[in-house]
Amino acid sequence: MTHFMNKKEDLVTEAIDGALTAAGGTLARLDGYPHIRVVVRSDWTKSKVALVSGGGSGHEPAHVGFIGKGMLTAAVCGDVFASPSVDAVLAAILAVTGPAGCLLIVKNYTGDRLNFGLAAERARAFGHKVDMVVVDDDVALPDLPQARGVAGTLFVHKIAGALAESGAALETVAETARRVIGNIKSIGMSLDTCTVPGSPKEHRIPQGKAELGLGIHGEAGFEQVAFVDAKQAMDAVVDKLRVAMSDKPHVALVNNLGAASVLEMGLLANELMQSSIGHQIKWMVGPASMMTSLDMHGFSVSVMELAEGDAELLSAPTPVSGWPGCVALEETRVLPLPDGLAPIKAMPSPHDPTRAFLTSCCDLLISAEAKLNALDAKSGDGDTGSTLANASRALIASIDSLPLADPTQLFRAIGQELSQTMGGSSGVLLAIFFAAAGDASSSGLQMRDALKAGLERMQQIGGAKPGDRTMIDALQPALEALGDGFGAAAATARKGADHTATLAKANAGRASYLNADQLMGHNDPGAEAVALLFEHVARLQ
Repeated sequence: MTHFMNKKEDLVTEAIDGALTAAGGTLARLDGYPHIRVVVRSDWTKSKVALVSGGGSGHEPAHVGFIGKGMLTAAVCGDVFASPSVDAVLAAILAVTGPAGCLLIVKNYTGDRLNFGLAAERARAFGHKVDMVVVDDDVALPDLPQARGVAGTLFVHKIAGALAESGAALETVAETARRVIGNIKSIGMSLDTCTVPGSPKEHRIPQGKAELGLGIHGEAGFEQVAFVDAKQAMDAVVDKLRVAMSDKPHVALVNNLGAASVLEMGLLANELMQSSIGHQIKWMVGPASMMTSLDMHGFSVSVMELAEGDAELLSAPTPVSGWPGCVALEETRVLPLPDGLAPIKAMPSPHDPTRAFLTSCCDLLISAEAKLNALDAKSGDGDTGSTLANASRALIASIDSLPLADPTQLFRAIGQELSQTMGGSSGVLLAIFFAAAGDASSSGLQMRDALKAGLERMQQIGGAKPGDRTMIDALQPALEALGDGFGAAAATARKGADHTATLAKANAGRASYLNADQLMGHNDPGAEAVALLFEHVARLQ
């Protein structure tokens, strides 16, 4: 995998320089590049207990992103996934430690423990008050005598940082940090491994699997499980956390390991709250990228039992860029729709043949979801199949509430349903199509003419015409041929859909942004959906 970098050996120092620039003067660094990479608070006066943490790079925003008032005083940065040197850690301690002393917050990895520990001894020899705590929150391997330190470290940064900022003594800050460490449990899961810059990617996790309990340096987890969906993934994580938790209230930290999208992280946070431990979680940090593993497509959950005062320390204000805040969880409020958006629906009326016909058409579009998405991926954003399938599922779910025995009202009801459940421009256009067809039908037009009136209204508002490489290329000729039966309509729809593959330019939709090479040879997905639907109806006759 290619990375945005110049030279591998300069990656960390240049990234630090970028972070310093973006900090707007709130951060500074010690001299000593490239062997000493220490970032400090530029406003630090040594009047309070200093907090120093760090480790290998590649976990951004940790650790530089957590430097600031109420959190870390300094961070020591090693190479990617490699502990910083003793001299680098010592430089950080000497630079920020005053009479109040210094607390080192170290994740439980051998290199970090040794280098930070030796630096602490040397700093004490200089006469400084230095204490060290080691975070070992990973519960992936419960029988391991030395559990790893992972994202739960951020609870320690925040609580110890808020205490230190309040003027607490080193002994109090260190004692509280150790208590907090004892109450933290973390575990991660990923769909893919990370890619270390300059090194080949390890394809360890096969398609259809997720790895549970892997480390933040890409270390293998203890188990690969079949990946079904987000709920199953979160349940697997929660099962490991639950056995290590007390029954008291907890705070949860939902961490993006690097490559999960914001959309996925929001869904995972929701699944956590719906899980078997959701009722115990009273506060939440994230979801956000906090302790990452480069580009790992995964997440971790850290939980901490709340003692008196912890919530206040976690929610104390801090300006640091990497901390997303800690919020108290409340029941979601659901407000009523504004007047006019809750449509007046026609009275339901049963009609078994119409019900069977609509259901079969919806089932066809659902079965074509992957095919249409693949077509759309070649000329759009790859979601036409999902958009139509989701609308079809919604229509099936509401079918008992539709006026199935009244074609005029049925057209209008389908239009209303699509306007609420079908996204994108296609949803709006089809809602207009069916609503206009319903209006035309109410004036006495036969079905074919009513549908043509709906098409005309859709074209007036949408602006597409035959040859623009849209669903119109299949829909208009099909409706024109409908007077000769559904077989003729299906044949002309298929001809129109296939013709879109020969059109080198699209004049509407997202495909209009693409060049001829990207369009040629691929049917427009909307036109293909129309052709499939007419072919299906022809087979039913």
